[in-house]
Amino acid sequence: MTWRMPAETARHDRTWMAFPVEGQTLGESAAEREEGYATWTAVAHAVAEFEPVTMVVDPSERERARRMLGSAVEIVEAPVDEFWMRDSGPTFVIDDERPGVLGAVDWIFNGWGAPAWSEWTHAGQHARLVAGAVGAELVSSALVNEGGGIHVDGEGTVLLTETVQLDPRRNPYADRQRVEAEMLRTIGATKAVWLPRGLTRDYDDFGTNGHVDIVATIVSPGRLLLHDQQNPEHPDHAVTRDLRALLEQQTDAAGRRFEVIGLPAPSTLRDDEGFVDWSYVNHLVTNDGVVACGFGDDSADAAAREILAEAYPGRRVVTVDARPLFDRGGGIHCITQQQPALPTASATGTRA
Repeated sequence: MTWRMPAETARHDRTWMAFPVEGQTLGESAAEREEGYATWTAVAHAVAEFEPVTMVVDPSERERARRMLGSAVEIVEAPVDEFWMRDSGPTFVIDDERPGVLGAVDWIFNGWGAPAWSEWTHAGQHARLVAGAVGAELVSSALVNEGGGIHVDGEGTVLLTETVQLDPRRNPYADRQRVEAEMLRTIGATKAVWLPRGLTRDYDDFGTNGHVDIVATIVSPGRLLLHDQQNPEHPDHAVTRDLRALLEQQTDAAGRRFEVIGLPAPSTLRDDEGFVDWSYVNHLVTNDGVVACGFGDDSADAAAREILAEAYPGRRVVTVDARPLFDRGGGIHCITQQQPALPTASATGTRA
């Protein structure tokens, strides 16, 4: 069998999320906790305008989740600690030779490199939980990896970051060749494009050490959206300049040279913790829509919507304020995980 991860622009059956639970990530004060609950709920409702949403909810949050999510979101009860479903959940794959079979890659999840603050006992089981709930065939992997650490074009290309998959806190014995072999086996990637690093803030104690999904994404074969920090006062100005130069020289699995499209960062440079990593790249593509991050910058938010609408023609772009997500370590893409629709038997030989 040959597993293949479809592009995120392919049709989805649903999107999976996990509802927050009390703890360090959600916030210490009542106001911080309420802000977190409200933001996860707002993202779920925005996605539900385009496709079904299923939320994994810890039993301790059952009543709150049912009250806030309402009938628009399906609930599955299971223990939750970390609630970033992109990273702890499965990466869904399909087999073009078996059009009715859904696969679910179960990466090892260790809380982004086993930092002292992270709790992942329950989250580490989410991939198997979700796979079982949808009847997916489990694809077990010994690689420590997260869904936010990869982006694909559905045609064999995968974007990776050296400081993620080769992170000694994740995979101390891995090298490029081993990682690329595992990407081929699990998601059908025949060409890996390696970024040397991610955004500056992502290397703080609460960061992921360089997830690609706030840096770059493949919007269609041969076309990339790249975070563009245009202000030279921000350290990511040099980072994204160098990444553009690198990516413009790269080719995808089909041998195409990438067209790199800049997605300008909002004007805010800093928050109370230092330089921000606010990025419009961290959006979710849905059936007929795009759920985009907003940062309270009307001009930049509107410009991002225009670029995303052009990049994904025929899809309606909506914005959800993502600042509370980034305050907690991620964005809209980070808390969602798409489940692709299966191709029908009559569509065998076509790419879903």
